[in-house]
Amino acid sequence: MYDEYLAFAKEIARYAGETMKKYYNSTIDLDYKLDKSVVTVVDKKINSYLIDAVKEKYPKHSVNGEEESYHTTSEYVWVCDPVDGTGMYVNHIPVFVFSLALVYNGQPIIGVVYNMNEDKMYSAILGKGAYCNDVKISVNDKRLGELGYRTNVEIFNNDIIDELLLIKELKQSSKISSIGSVARSCMAIATGDFSCDVFPGTEHGNCDIAASHIIVTEAGGKVTDLFGCNQRYDQDIRGAIITNGISHDEIVEKVKKYIITK
Repeated sequence: MYDEYLAFAKEIARYAGETMKKYYNSTIDLDYKLDKSVVTVVDKKINSYLIDAVKEKYPKHSVNGEEESYHTTSEYVWVCDPVDGTGMYVNHIPVFVFSLALVYNGQPIIGVVYNMNEDKMYSAILGKGAYCNDVKISVNDKRLGELGYRTNVEIFNNDIIDELLLIKELKQSSKISSIGSVARSCMAIATGDFSCDVFPGTEHGNCDIAASHIIVTEAGGKVTDLFGCNQRYDQDIRGAIITNGISHDEIVEKVKKYIITK
């Protein structure tokens, strides 16, 4: 059954990629959410398509989408970010991906992240490893402080973390970036190109992280909330720290020092 779920997720991802491509070079009307983040017709189209597809294929399942949701009493929830990196997308910067996970009883069991810019389909099934275009992938073995250790820090318009102070400390032992798409950054961790990501998103943050959680962990990495604890992914989260698993606890301790909202 898991293979069937994965095939379904990949079909949705391909639709998402075609939709992103269709509008990418156009002038896109923008709306803004309460947190001032951008949402477009593309986000909404993909999210609505997923809901319709789930209703038809798995009518007892729920959908938790960043733009729209569909609720049943099922323990199975499809958790989706239609365009992770919308800000990059609308500015025609090719750093954005589609992210979809199937979560059972709070924990991801299927994950797909699709980067249409490179036609790279990242995927994982619980207990079966992580893949990019069906080639197995794995995290690197770098420790914090070693040459080549790279951390992506997401900058949010909220009061969760003092990112500037955190970056000031982390840059002593890591190269720092902020590429504008946490799921894309997480895929770089899953393939060994990055080593760490600090994500302070909370409301709808599960939509950003659920698929990355299973792909990174199946690639050998580790994902926790900002406090180093496990969490559910069928509801809002307490941010996330995503790493190759090495120095994870050290990163958690550094992040804790700069958490504003506890």
